[in-house]
Amino acid sequence: MELNNLKPACGSTHHDRRLGRGQGSGYAGTSGRGHKGAKSRSGYHTKIGFEGGQMPLQRRLPKFGFKSLNRVEYKAINISMLQALAERDNITVVDKEVLIAAGLVSKNDLVKILGDGALTAKLTVQADAFSKSAIAAIEAAGGSVEVL
Repeated sequence: MELNNLKPACGSTHHDRRLGRGQGSGYAGTSGRGHKGAKSRSGYHTKIGFEGGQMPLQRRLPKFGFKSLNRVEYKAINISMLQALAERDNITVVDKEVLIAAGLVSKNDLVKILGDGALTAKLTVQADAFSKSAIAAIEAAGGSVEVL
């Protein structure tokens, strides 16, 4: 094998159709567009979603739902997770940096602490929001809550 006898694999390349270039090309006259009708004419264009006069899909389906522009999404962390963190890393203050380091949240997430699970460690917890049950559980364990 040498550079001068390399060629593409059989069937991997093809020539473009040369439309309207005489009878010998096989694409003369109508240039592969068939006879008459809008699709045979130059400048033909349909609207997006047009289905030939049939009611389009986006008009057949019902409208529903609502997306609030003012919605605030929180990343939920349960107090059972805080207990596991306190036991594993022997910490007393849980803030956003601790949660980021543990891989539970990313730096742009808003954090809400929820009250699922049991908490025995005395923790100072800093977060963007807390549920009532989480506040009660943290304070019952002798800890404190700080809303950012």
